[in-house]
Amino acid sequence: MSRLADLPRETLVTFFGLGHAPFAPGTFGTLGGVALAGLAGAWLAPAAYAPAVLGGALVLALLGAPVGAWAERRWGRKDPGQYVLDEVVGYLVAAAWPVWPGWAHLGLAFLLFRLCDILKPPPARRLERVSGGWGILLDDVAAGVWALALLALVRVLFPGLLAPVP
Repeated sequence: MSRLADLPRETLVTFFGLGHAPFAPGTFGTLGGVALAGLAGAWLAPAAYAPAVLGGALVLALLGAPVGAWAERRWGRKDPGQYVLDEVVGYLVAAAWPVWPGWAHLGLAFLLFRLCDILKPPPARRLERVSGGWGILLDDVAAGVWALALLALVRVLFPGLLAPVP
C-alpha cells in the first residue's frame, strides 16, 4: 500500500505525529491526551467533563484498536513506540473526574499516569500479552485506572491541593 494511503492510520496511531518524537514518544503522546482533556474541560464542556473525556477515550480506542496490527507490521515490532494513541486513551481515563477538575488535576494525572504506564501494575503487564490493537491499548487503560485511583486518593487525603484555578 502506498505511503499516502497509510497516512490516515499513521496520523491516528501517532496522534498527529507525536509518536515520531525523537525521544520519549510515550510522554509526548500523553501530552496529546492532556491537550484533549484541557480542551474538553476548560473550553468545550466543563459541566460534562467526565462524559467528554471518557467518551473521547472510548471513540479513540475503538478507532485505534483495529489499526494495531497494521502498526505492528508497519514498524516491525509488537506495541511499537510510534503508536502513542494508547497513551492518549490511558491518560484520558486517568484524568477523568465528574466535573472539570482544573489544570493541577491534569498535571498530577500526567505524572501518575506516566508512572503507572512505566511500572505496569497488575493487570497492566498481563494485558500487554493480548494480541493486536487491544493489547497495545488495554495495558494503558489499566495504567489510567490505577492513576485515577491514586489521584482520587490524593484528593481525599489532601482536599485543597488540587482545587481548580479559574
